[in-house]
Amino acid sequence: MKKLILLLLVPMVSFGQTADDLHTSGNTKKNLKDYYGAINDYSKAIELDPDYEPAYYNRGNAKKNLKDYKGAIEDYSKIIELDPNNTTAYNNRADAKLYTVDYYGAIRDCNIGLKIDPNSQILYITRGEAKQGLKDLNGACADWKKAERMDSNFKTILINEYLNKYCN
Repeated sequence: MKKLILLLLVPMVSFGQTADDLHTSGNTKKNLKDYYGAINDYSKAIELDPDYEPAYYNRGNAKKNLKDYKGAIEDYSKIIELDPNNTTAYNNRADAKLYTVDYYGAIRDCNIGLKIDPNSQILYITRGEAKQGLKDLNGACADWKKAERMDSNFKTILINEYLNKYCN
């Protein structure tokens, strides 16, 4: 009888999915724009490993794609709790806050991120977007010009679009 129980348990253990497996499955679903399925897989990965930052990151992105900005902010906040120096999480949370019209909160997140990495071009872009939302075009243009001067090709088209539209 013990052998039978053991034999029945072995397949269940060998076919159990890991947090990495679920995260990969979530990414596949996200790439197919099955955001609900992706969120489900990321949530299961987090159940298995509550400190699994990539699952929070991608779940936050999937929630943002579904316009669940509050949920996205919660996931990015969890990443910051796990890793207070994660500038990508600060930027993504700031970006989600833009959609909730929390411009001051977005600026705070960008400022914290820029204290960690003063050369983050994306944080200057996002902070400029928040300042533009507050109708502070001088501040927005200053941030976008600083981003433009940085040695990076990241989002150059977007920076030029902002500069041409708001700063000329």
